[in-house]
Amino acid sequence: MNYILFDSEVRTSLLPFTFTRPVGEIRVGILTLREKWEDYLKADLSYKTESYLEIKYPLVLREDNLFIDPSFLPSPELLAEIQAIGPETALFSDSTLVAYRSAQPKSEETISELQRKETGLDLFRIQNTWDIFSKNGVALQLDYERITEGRKSAPIPASNRVICPENIFLEEGAKVEYSILNATEGPIYLGKDSEVMEGNMIRGGFALCERGVVKMGAKIYGPTTIGPHGKVCGEINNSVIFGYSSKGHDGYLGNSVLGEWCNIGADSNNSNLKNNYAKVRLWNYATERFDQTGLQFCGLMMGDHSKTAINTMFNTGTVIGVNCNIYVPGFPRNFIPSFSWGGASGFSTYHTRKAFEAAEVMMARRGKTFDEKEAAILEHVFELTKKWRKY
Repeated sequence: MNYILFDSEVRTSLLPFTFTRPVGEIRVGILTLREKWEDYLKADLSYKTESYLEIKYPLVLREDNLFIDPSFLPSPELLAEIQAIGPETALFSDSTLVAYRSAQPKSEETISELQRKETGLDLFRIQNTWDIFSKNGVALQLDYERITEGRKSAPIPASNRVICPENIFLEEGAKVEYSILNATEGPIYLGKDSEVMEGNMIRGGFALCERGVVKMGAKIYGPTTIGPHGKVCGEINNSVIFGYSSKGHDGYLGNSVLGEWCNIGADSNNSNLKNNYAKVRLWNYATERFDQTGLQFCGLMMGDHSKTAINTMFNTGTVIGVNCNIYVPGFPRNFIPSFSWGGASGFSTYHTRKAFEAAEVMMARRGKTFDEKEAAILEHVFELTKKWRKY
C-alpha cells in the first residue's frame, strides 16, 4: 500500500504556516503530523499539496494509494479503520473527509464518486493556527508515551532539582545541569544532543527536540515545544516554536506559534490577554477579516523567516506572515502581511532580493542551504500575498 498525505480545506485555516509547507509538516507535540503518521504506518509518506510546494514535497503515486488527511492525529483505532478501507472508498467523519483509497487523487467534486464509509470515532484534529498551541499538551503527552514506551531514559545528572523524575526522558546526548525540572503537570522530553544550560526553570509538559538549546536563566511553562535546532531563553508559556528558530534572549512569548527560521530580538514581548479579558479575534486569511478564536489567551502567530528587532512589542492576537522584518518602536498592527518591512510607524515591501540574502546567511549558519526550491516557494508566496500589502 502506498500512503499519501493530502491537504484539505483546513490548510487555509493554518496559514501563514502552510504558505511554505504542507499541513503534514506542522509540528504539534513532539513530532510533526507527518512523523506521527509515519510512526503509526511504518512507511514513508509523500504529499498531495499545492502545486508550487511540489518542488520540495513531490507526490509519489502507485497503483493502489491511501490518501490521509494529516490534520487528524493518528490513533490505533483510526489506523485500523483507515487500513480497512476498500478500493475506491472514502472514510468520513460526519461530513468531513478523513481518508480515501484510489488509484488517483480525487478533487472535491469527484470524491462523491467513491463509496462512502463513516467512522464513529471521536477524532482529534488540528484545524486552526491556535490549535497548535492550545492542543499541544494533549499531543505532547501522546507523543511522549509512544516515543518512550519500553525505553529507558539517559541518566538525569544529580546537579538538577527534579520533581516526578519518572515523567522525564533524556535521549542520547541530551545535556542538562543545575536546573529545576518539574514534570508534575506534564512530561519533559529532551531530544538527542539537546542542551538545557545552567539555571533554568522548566515546568512540563515540555519538549526540546534534537539539538535544541535552552540558554541560561529561562522560565518555561508548559505545554511548550521547541523544534529541532531551536534556541530559546527568557519567559515562555504554552508556545510551539518550529525548527531552526531563535528566541535567544529575555522577553515574553505566550500562547504563540513561531514558524521555521524566525528570530525574536532581545527583550521583545507579546501580549496574550486583552486588557478587558475579552475573547481574542485573529486574522483569517480565508475570510480576510478578524474572526473569533473562542480563546481568552492567544498571542502571536509568526510565519517562516520573519524577524523582530530588540524591544519589539506585539498586541494580543497578532498574525505575522512569511519573511517580515519588524524593527521600529511601538505596537504594530495585528495583521502584518508577508514580505513587510517596518513597524508601528508604517511598512514598506520587503523585496525578495533582500529577504533571500538574509535567509541564505541565516540558513548557512545552521549548515543548511537556501536553494532554488526554497527561493521558488517564497517567490510564489510573495506574489500570492501581494494583495494584502497596501504599500
